[in-house]
Amino acid sequence: MGIDAGFDMVPRLSKGAVDRQNWQSFIEVIKGHYEKDDQVELKPNYIVFKVGEHPLLPFEGHKFLRFSSKISGSHANGVEEYIDTVRRVAKVSFGSRVRAWNEGADIWGIYNWQEVNDSFRSYEQPGEFEIPTSIAQYVFGTDPISDLNLPLFSVQPVTDKGKGLVARFNIGKGERILSEKPFFTTQNLFSESMTESSIATKLKALSKTEQRQFLSLHNNFPGKHPFSGIVRTNALPCGSDSVIGGVYPTICLINHSCLPNAHNSWNSDAKCETIHAIRRIKAGEEITISYDKGEPYDARRATLKMHSASLCILPPVDLQASDARRCQIRLLDEAIGDPERVINRPEESLANCHSLLRVLEEEYKDGAGALIARLYYDAFQISITHGDQARASAFAERAFKSRVICEGEDSPETQNMKGLMEKPAMHRNFGASKRWRTAKGLVPKGLDSVGFEKWLWRRGS
Repeated sequence: MGIDAGFDMVPRLSKGAVDRQNWQSFIEVIKGHYEKDDQVELKPNYIVFKVGEHPLLPFEGHKFLRFSSKISGSHANGVEEYIDTVRRVAKVSFGSRVRAWNEGADIWGIYNWQEVNDSFRSYEQPGEFEIPTSIAQYVFGTDPISDLNLPLFSVQPVTDKGKGLVARFNIGKGERILSEKPFFTTQNLFSESMTESSIATKLKALSKTEQRQFLSLHNNFPGKHPFSGIVRTNALPCGSDSVIGGVYPTICLINHSCLPNAHNSWNSDAKCETIHAIRRIKAGEEITISYDKGEPYDARRATLKMHSASLCILPPVDLQASDARRCQIRLLDEAIGDPERVINRPEESLANCHSLLRVLEEEYKDGAGALIARLYYDAFQISITHGDQARASAFAERAFKSRVICEGEDSPETQNMKGLMEKPAMHRNFGASKRWRTAKGLVPKGLDSVGFEKWLWRRGS
């Protein structure tokens, strides 16, 4: 087994200018010290030490958690000296944040190996540039907006829409804007059989403030059933295709856009609806979600009318192209869901997934995240059904990352994708066929991004 030793960075470095500068200086010292050492190689995103278990130092310090290797065994010759030297140099730059450990001396690392392996995977992925919300965040990497738990939005009048949510600060992609529990939930969400008396009973259980908030929501069905009209206008399903819906004091004020900048999802563990930014939202920009179900223009007018939402105005040529794409999306989705094709013609099903990915990105731009997460899960299921753990794990990882942005890491669906990414063989379909049988670790090395995509989607193989 061997003995592991190394050092951890505790707490981990921030993205702030101070930590970035200190890490850059540290990396430059390491580069200079090992400039003529054939065992130390510079890669595009990190430095690799070709001894022991090949420990790495990333060029982006906020990704770094651990530098370590096994220091015993046939392949560990000389690695301990490298670890000790790098640790001493790091100690000069980062002081007490550098925590040395050695399992042989019963001193253990701070981070668990899952966290460490996640950080290793991030080395290959260049980080997205984030515009800081304050000087403090730029310099020190701290975010006073988050630290002080300041609301990211305010409720304001929006032209031709009534009330809406407007960003108070710049909001980063994937950031949780709001998490809110419903006033109450109700079944038969859009049915006229939903009785006034049953809703009235739920209203009586609310506080006076909550009752006023509920009654202030828009009612697109005025008449003798005002309570059910408010519910039918505002309720959001508690999960995909759920017949149970919730009405919310703040989330129900968020307006529709055909190209939204945020996504709503139900967290079944927390019993609340969450709103996440699916692209960067500038301060002063309205926060929007999508109420439509992917229908062509004429069909989705009825859906949006129910929610009193404004239909986005498109030029006739663009409208025709959009309707054609949405029709294509529906047909591809139906083809992908055909179990007979998945079993007998999986190459075609996977090709349909690849085609659908392109159409979704063209139609929804940055707003396709949740649909793309579902698509990657479809591709995962096709691959794992035929025993291909390598591709299945890659697809699950992409689904996981998409869901993190749209739903957050605490979403049960996100956690499910993370589990399948790590152990794809846990899926119930694994073993149904051995047609593509491939071990999880058998991902080709040295492929560029184009080559990897060809391998992943089985194009030209």
